Amino acid sequence: MFEKILIANRGEIACRIIRTCRRLGVKTVAVYSDADADSLHVQLADEAVRLGPPPAAQSYLLGDAIVAAAKATGAQAIHPGFGFLSEKAAFVEQVEAAGLVFVGPGAAAIAAMGDKIESKKLAAKAGVSTVPGHIGEIADADEALEIARGIGYPVMIKASAGGGGKGMRIAWTDQEVRDGFRSARNEARSSFGDERVFIEKFVEEPRHIEIQVLADGAGNTLYLWERECSIQRRHQKVLEEAPSPFLDEETRAAMGAQAVALCKAVGYRSAGTVEFIVDKHRKFYFLEMNTRLQVEHPVTEMITGLDLVEWMLRIADGETLPFGQDEVAMNGWAMEARLYAEDPTRNFLPSIGRLVRYSEPAQAEGVRVDSGVNEGAEISMYYDPMIAKLVTWGPDRAAAIARMQEALDAFYVRGINHNAAFLSAVMANPRFREGRLSTGFIAEEFPDGFNGVTPSGTLRRELAAVTALLAVRQRRRPAGEAEAAVVFLGEEAMEVTLTTAGEGLTVRVDGVDMGIQGDWRPGQPFFVGTVGGRAMTVQVDPSGAFFRLSHGGVGLVARMLRPRLAELAGLMPVKAKADLSKFILSPMPGLLVSLAVVEGQEVKAGEEIAVIEAMKMENVLRATADAKVATVHAKPGESLAVDQPIVEFA
Repeated sequence: MFEKILIANRGEIACRIIRTCRRLGVKTVAVYSDADADSLHVQLADEAVRLGPPPAAQSYLLGDAIVAAAKATGAQAIHPGFGFLSEKAAFVEQVEAAGLVFVGPGAAAIAAMGDKIESKKLAAKAGVSTVPGHIGEIADADEALEIARGIGYPVMIKASAGGGGKGMRIAWTDQEVRDGFRSARNEARSSFGDERVFIEKFVEEPRHIEIQVLADGAGNTLYLWERECSIQRRHQKVLEEAPSPFLDEETRAAMGAQAVALCKAVGYRSAGTVEFIVDKHRKFYFLEMNTRLQVEHPVTEMITGLDLVEWMLRIADGETLPFGQDEVAMNGWAMEARLYAEDPTRNFLPSIGRLVRYSEPAQAEGVRVDSGVNEGAEISMYYDPMIAKLVTWGPDRAAAIARMQEALDAFYVRGINHNAAFLSAVMANPRFREGRLSTGFIAEEFPDGFNGVTPSGTLRRELAAVTALLAVRQRRRPAGEAEAAVVFLGEEAMEVTLTTAGEGLTVRVDGVDMGIQGDWRPGQPFFVGTVGGRAMTVQVDPSGAFFRLSHGGVGLVARMLRPRLAELAGLMPVKAKADLSKFILSPMPGLLVSLAVVEGQEVKAGEEIAVIEAMKMENVLRATADAKVATVHAKPGESLAVDQPIVEFA
């Protein structure tokens, strides 16, 4: 085994690789940009080398600097993680020319499969089912439009060197093809240094199911079952699970066999993933191959008991696989939720800032957290918005979901917006629990966006009881016998009756007695206890007489008042919201890439006003009505804060 390796990556995947290396007794070298100088992966590694300024093109994409760092520190091999240089054949050649080992497939396999256009041609030759489309480079928007019309709408525009949802657009009309072609090329150029895109038929009601493969240098190639990755937004995965609730044994075996055939056709070595689109009839089509470790690899590890990073290292060191296909286990069910720095209530736009509070759920049996941050870390605009991956295992799918819901309630993050409440809402969704998934799940189940969960029934009464206990503990005196009060959950007022019961409380809500026990005291971020006999973890953010409660996708402001005070509170005037209809505001922190209007210009509804980029994703802002530009408040190249005015209309 190697004595020392360099990890050419950052964040949670760098930390993930370091943890396996520590277990194997392998020393590690981290690399970092100025934005990551104090990051967790730098702290965990045995050594660290600065690469350059924050932009990836000036740091994590500098192959020369990374190879030089490996040579200077005496590293024998380089693990690329995912993203950045992980699928650059030229980087593999550069590493090997320097006398180092690349922990991954060979340059030829990466060149063949890392390029989506070439990989589809090779897949077809290998007998792998492929999606109808135009396989080849596209010169301009006019050619893209001609191709899209020939294939028939809807179509998918995709970056040839893409991944992670970047450089990808669905188009249903001619105008969407033109807009999508431009944005996909811009994102591809920014993220991958390769602006080529291609177009293929968009399969309706699709499921995204991928096969994990593992191959050594002696020709042994195995598939490690599948992962269902259909829950996506902006074509980027949000939730993954293994195995898929949809596949039968026949389809699973057929997909695995095709994945293995494709790997053998290109002489693949190391871990990799063959991705498929599967329709409602279980007919599957090759989508792409990721010649690297996937973000969602932990769910495969949880059901197989294999450490994929360890096997990548062993294979790179020349070892052969000591087990065959029949020996690959499938034990239980695993779920992975990606905790993103984003605002689900604003169409999942990125959120940037400092993690003022950060507390992960305890890594108990069946719970795993892969993260690359700690309290006080900065989420910057330069990189992917993922904070951590929460992974749970259970003997069956229902148990894995239940553990995920409990762990999400215990994941405490403050200082930025994040998607934990949305993840909880998905887990509780009846369609999700039944396994009726597709890549359109989020758009179909949350057509008006996500604005939190409104509690009803038992959950409503439970949260009212929690609010009552918090209020009693905050005033530091027990409830009297049958004390009357009014609990507000948001704007809803609920009459309750409180009775002290030992160290707990009995709260009568809607004629139902809810016994509540818990050890919460003022200042603690969690209520952990039982309500009506059910174990609950509720996040608590006090603010004067108010509490911000978070549980199971619910986020609301709660308080308890005496009846007379509640009556008077109902007489308080409501502050009117400011009229912002005349402004185009930045929906997120980011860079103003372009501005399409000038002062005095007449614009039509739907016309492009500005383009903002954050975390390598472009967002086009358009006029919502016919108007005249009165004032331009920002210039291209300017960094914008959330809700900062860009354009004001007359």
